[in-house]
Amino acid sequence: MIGAWVVGIALTAGWCIGAAISERAGQRGREAKERWLTAPFRQLLVRSGLLDRFQTQAAGLHGRLLLLNGRSWSAEASRGFVAETVGLGYLTAWGGAWLGVLSREPAMLAIGLLLGIVVPAAKWRDVEGKVRRRKQDIVLLLPELLNKLMLLLGAGETLQRALVRCAERGDGHDQHPLLLELRRVNEAVRNGESFAAAMEQFSRRCGVQEVSVFTTTLLLNYRRGGDRLVLSLKELSYSMWEKRKAVVRARGEEASSKLVFPLVGIFFVLMVLVAAPAILLMRG
Repeated sequence: MIGAWVVGIALTAGWCIGAAISERAGQRGREAKERWLTAPFRQLLVRSGLLDRFQTQAAGLHGRLLLLNGRSWSAEASRGFVAETVGLGYLTAWGGAWLGVLSREPAMLAIGLLLGIVVPAAKWRDVEGKVRRRKQDIVLLLPELLNKLMLLLGAGETLQRALVRCAERGDGHDQHPLLLELRRVNEAVRNGESFAAAMEQFSRRCGVQEVSVFTTTLLLNYRRGGDRLVLSLKELSYSMWEKRKAVVRARGEEASSKLVFPLVGIFFVLMVLVAAPAILLMRG
């Protein structure tokens, strides 16, 4: 049994290292993954009709991947992601079955089948977690953006020029999703697109209710400008800071809950270390 576990751990570590090397290999690694993993399982899912049966779930996944990867992400790319996820689950279950045969341990087969379900579910949950994290990051930065925008408008800047300056930050937040989307707005306006259309696209790409409220406030008041716009943004800022406090509080609770599992594991290890000598002495 111990030997089977050692073999399983070694194969898992080898698979992780191989995946990392394949990821670093660049285009060649992606082509190999597409050829040997994604493409066969994509054909299997299409011919079996499973994608059509779970079209609602697939559409929800595509929407989340679209938020994370931008407008260049296609429905075919989402189907490839689903095929890759199913393929990883199958390979995990297949590896567990072979380990069970080689080690003559039926438990390894059960563990492999369990991991074959857990691995795809974990990748699915990882996408949901990234989307939730992205929305929280946007909500966290939006009040600061509002404050800076109000200061610039109060100093006499035009709205479009103030948005350009708000999108420029040198404190390590250059790749923040809110600032990236704001830069796209500025670029679209420079290319001749109307400000209203660019802001509506900005709201859709962010996919956050707070950003929609912010966009609506700007579009209703940007023609008036001056004190009316600053006053509207100031009223909106109060609610945005409250939303930010709620997000910070939720993240703190999430971090504390994640600490429970390591602490429980450490507790059991300490129990074994304390109880093992006493049991050995009693047997002696």
